Amino acid sequence: MQESRLAYETREFTLVIGATGTTGSRIAARLLAAGHPVKAASRRARPVHGAHSVRFDWDDPTSFDGAVEGVDRIYLIPPLGSPDPAAVMVPFLRRARASGIRRAVLLGSSAIPAGGPAVGRVQEALPDLVPEWAVLRPSWFMQNFTGDHVHAQTIRTHGAIRTATGAGRVGFVDADDIAAVAVHALTDAQAPNAELILTGPRALGYDEIAAVLTRVTGRTITHQRLTREQMYDRLATDIPAEFAAMLADMDQAIAAGAEDRTTDTVQRLTGRPPHPFHTVARRELGRHGT
Repeated sequence: MQESRLAYETREFTLVIGATGTTGSRIAARLLAAGHPVKAASRRARPVHGAHSVRFDWDDPTSFDGAVEGVDRIYLIPPLGSPDPAAVMVPFLRRARASGIRRAVLLGSSAIPAGGPAVGRVQEALPDLVPEWAVLRPSWFMQNFTGDHVHAQTIRTHGAIRTATGAGRVGFVDADDIAAVAVHALTDAQAPNAELILTGPRALGYDEIAAVLTRVTGRTITHQRLTREQMYDRLATDIPAEFAAMLADMDQAIAAGAEDRTTDTVQRLTGRPPHPFHTVARRELGRHGT
């Protein structure tokens, strides 16, 4: 209790939004293991061992002030599925800055530059909202093929990955590597004040992903190639039309080579190479099953 009071008085807490999610849970665990006080924010204030759990909901501005109390840095994820996250995130960041936040690390996307659609508008505004900042722009997550992601669901139910990416390649990245970079960006004495594009060690096509999953699971997994219109129709049954169109367009961009790249960011900031997909597939499928 005394340590918690001291953290409040000295504004030492790091607020992790989405602390029970794919990246947030990993970031919270790493911060806590390193001795950093954490406020773990989620819509239901689910307990996170070792952290001070708080309720936070992008759709409920009354949850904002309590979440930022005693906080000097924050890990931000956009509201899930929102085509215009800046509408809520920019006003929140202004309030957070007024309350004493000085550093923010935003989860963006390698496919969306500053000023682009959706989270790109938040990226563009961030340097003017906080003095210390970083934008993580990871490529597609390796974890998209495990857990509850739509690709993982179709793998389990149909033995297939369905995309409109054709033969395009992607520098898929491990969420553990994203978390490791995020912790550096949150805790290093000098903030990056930069956009950081994060990839795995090698760009892979979805045909190659399916082949690795076939070897790891012992099941035949295929990549079913859809048109852009077929992909949009599939997505639009579950998410807003504008967001579905953006995701279908991203697949089309991958088919044209937009994500066929790797970077040295993980190695440079963590001192170790990023994890390859076959290693992550074995690890994650051991946790979640096929």
